[in-house]
Amino acid sequence: MTISERSSLDDVAFVVCTTLSTCDITAVLTGGSAATIYAPEAYQSRDVDFIIQFGGHDERKKGVVALAELGYNLKGQTYVHARNQFTLEFPTGPLSIGDDLVKKWSIMRRGDLALNIISATDCVRDRLLWFYLKPTDRSSLRAAVGAAKHHNVDIDFIREWSAREGFADKFYEFERQLR
Repeated sequence: MTISERSSLDDVAFVVCTTLSTCDITAVLTGGSAATIYAPEAYQSRDVDFIIQFGGHDERKKGVVALAELGYNLKGQTYVHARNQFTLEFPTGPLSIGDDLVKKWSIMRRGDLALNIISATDCVRDRLLWFYLKPTDRSSLRAAVGAAKHHNVDIDFIREWSAREGFADKFYEFERQLR
């Protein structure tokens, strides 16, 4: 498994996730990078965001070594690759969207590679939350709409969640964009 200057965000996500799993670390793709996977025509992230779900201190040390073997080195809070444009970030968990803990995620496969990724429904919720909290963030709204248009998502659940989070009024803008 290698990452080159030509590796896409998808390539990087699959290789990093698979590599970390060999270190007994479960990393789940989230944020804008998940939106890029689900709606590449609507959103392009420049970083790859994983939330670490499992792995103790020893596993994390092995993970840092494995990332270095892929060409990634820590600079501040971000892992930077020597030749690839996509950086890696590992935001502090737990994996959640608003007040909801995310306990299940999807697994995509590409040959021998596996990618843990939030579900398409959770990706839409994640992008909507960014839009809800910062209404000028139209790119997050576009990403939510793109993912919802191209994947089977639970619109009723998203509507109910939006209301629970206090954003029922803003949900209607998303719903209008879907039409």
